[in-house]
Amino acid sequence: MSDRTPFSSGLDLTLDRDLGERLGLDAYRSDFQRYKEAITGRAGWKFERRQHFQELNSPSWEAFRRGDYDEALRLAVKRGEHWREVAREDKERDSVFHRVRVVEEPLTPYLWWELHSLRVQAESGMPVRVVGAGALEPWEGRGMLPEVVTLGGDVLYEVVYTDAGLLDGCVRFTGPELVGRWERFIEHLYADGEDVMSYTDRCLGPRPASRTTEE
Repeated sequence: MSDRTPFSSGLDLTLDRDLGERLGLDAYRSDFQRYKEAITGRAGWKFERRQHFQELNSPSWEAFRRGDYDEALRLAVKRGEHWREVAREDKERDSVFHRVRVVEEPLTPYLWWELHSLRVQAESGMPVRVVGAGALEPWEGRGMLPEVVTLGGDVLYEVVYTDAGLLDGCVRFTGPELVGRWERFIEHLYADGEDVMSYTDRCLGPRPASRTTEE
């Protein structure tokens, strides 16, 4: 995992929500699926920054919250069949979806759980890499960077969460210059990152450091 800055710190990553369109959760999911299914021959990118979220409708996450770590991991592995199907569909469209996960150490309990889940995705053919938060310092002088997804150069979603970490929709942007700028940024982080399987082999212990109280 690298903390090295990927390229010029002068890159403007500002997202002015007044220039985007706010979408609720259902509208975001529908819009994302519509764009994703229409893309061929172009990549998708996800930048994940926050160190704690809450997961909706995830039996694995619920097991983790109960402290049943073995069951949480078993259920995460069970999702591999789903991720293999997603990877197969992406390959058919020649449209690979890449994820960059920012990690701060020591790991939060949530990240311990999520990194196991991301490893299952990677083993199923979904490319995931990890970068240290130090690589982001030039862009975080005024605060933490947002959660961002881009699809095929056509659309950028600033993914919105509640204070508790629950998914709450997005702000959608379609300006090609802005979308391209963020795609280049995430792509460079990805190129400089560590494969999630290598990272988890090195850094994940058999249990999280402490159980999350952010429930």
